[in-house]
Amino acid sequence: MTTLAPTRTTRFRLNHGTGFWIIAAAFMTVMAFSTIPTPLYALYQERDGFATFLITVIFAAYGLGVMASLYLAGHVSDWLGRRRIILIAIVVEIVAAVVFLLWPEVPGLIVARFVNGVGVGMLTATATAHLSELRAVARPDEGPATSGTVSSFVNIGGLAVGALISGFLAQFVVAPLVVPYALFLVLLVLAAVAVAVVPETVERLEERPAYRPQRVSLPTASRSTFVAAGAGAFSAFAIFGLFTSLAPSFIAGTLHEPSRLVAGAVTFGVFGAAAVAQVLSVRMPAVAQLRLAVALMAAGLVAMAVGVLVVSLPVFVLSGIVAGAGVGILFRSSLGVAASLASGPSRGEILAATFLIAYAGMTVPVLLIGLALAFLPGTAVLVTFDAIVLVLVLVSGSRMIATRK
Repeated sequence: MTTLAPTRTTRFRLNHGTGFWIIAAAFMTVMAFSTIPTPLYALYQERDGFATFLITVIFAAYGLGVMASLYLAGHVSDWLGRRRIILIAIVVEIVAAVVFLLWPEVPGLIVARFVNGVGVGMLTATATAHLSELRAVARPDEGPATSGTVSSFVNIGGLAVGALISGFLAQFVVAPLVVPYALFLVLLVLAAVAVAVVPETVERLEERPAYRPQRVSLPTASRSTFVAAGAGAFSAFAIFGLFTSLAPSFIAGTLHEPSRLVAGAVTFGVFGAAAVAQVLSVRMPAVAQLRLAVALMAAGLVAMAVGVLVVSLPVFVLSGIVAGAGVGILFRSSLGVAASLASGPSRGEILAATFLIAYAGMTVPVLLIGLALAFLPGTAVLVTFDAIVLVLVLVSGSRMIATRK
C-alpha cells in the first residue's frame, strides 16, 4: 500500500510545492524528447533512401518499448519510490539521446526509439502519481483536479512542444540530425539533477514484495463497455501514431511541402489541440464530453480524407487540429469509463489494460499503413485508415455515451 513519506532532513530537499512543478517540467521534457524524431524521419529517409515502411518500423519500436515498460515496470514505484523510478526513467532517456547521436543509422534508430519508449513507459504512470501526491501534501485542501489537469497537459503538451522544437531546429540549424538530440541531452541531464532534490512521497518498505509484472485484467460483468472504452483509446492513439510517424513524410511527398518546420508545426497543432481541449472541457458533464469528442473526431477524420483527396495542405492541417482536440477528450473519457468499471486493485489492472490497448493503437495501425504503402497509393491508404478509425470512433463513442446516461 502506498503511503506518503515525510521529506528527509539529512539531505537537501525542495518543498513539495516546488517539487510538484519540477516533476511537471521533467515529465514535459521527457515527453517532448519522444517527439523529437518526428519531423526528422523524412531527413533520415532522404539521406539513406530507405522505404517508407522502415519509418513505421522505427516508430513501432517506440510503441513496443512503451508497452513492454508499462507491463514490466509501470507499477514498481509503488514500492521502490516515485523519485527513484523517475530518475531511472530520465537516465534511460539520456541513453536514448546518446544512441541517437552516436548511431544514426536505421538499426541505431530502432534501438534508440525502443529505449526511448521504455523510459516513457516507466515515467508516465509514476510521474502522474508523484504529481498527485506532491500536490496533496502542498495543497491538502485543494483536491485532485489541479494535479490531474497539469499531468494531462504536460504529458500531451510535451509531445506537441517536442515536435515544434525539432521542426524549427531541423529547418534552421546546420546539423539537423544532431542539434535536437544534443539540446535534449543537456535538458535531460538538468532534469535529472533537479528531480534528485524533489521530495519522495512513497515510504520504501523494509521488506520488498516479490516482483511481478503489472497485472492486467478485463472486467467480466461489463466487458462490452470495456471493449467500447478500449476501442475509443485505440482509435484515439491511432491518430496520434499517424501524426508522429508518417504524417511528415506525407506532407513532404503528397502535399509537396518540404519544410521541416511545417511538419513539426502540424504535429504540434494536433497534440496542442488535444492538450488544450482536455483543459477546456474538464468541467463539462461526462456525456457532453463524449459527444463533443465524437463530433470533433468525426469532423476531423472526414476533413482529413477531403484534404488527402484534393491535395490541400491547409485542409489537412485543419483536420489534424480538429481531430486532435477530439482525441484528447476521447482518450480521457475512455480512461474514465474504464476506471468506473471496477474499484480497488482491479481498477489499476483495468487501467493498465486500457493503456496497453491505447499504445497498441499507436503501433499496429501505423505498421499496417506502412506495409500497405508498399503496394497501394498513399491517398487510398490514408482514406481507408480514416474510414476505419471513423467507424471505431462512432461505435465506441455511442456505446460509451449509452453507459454514461
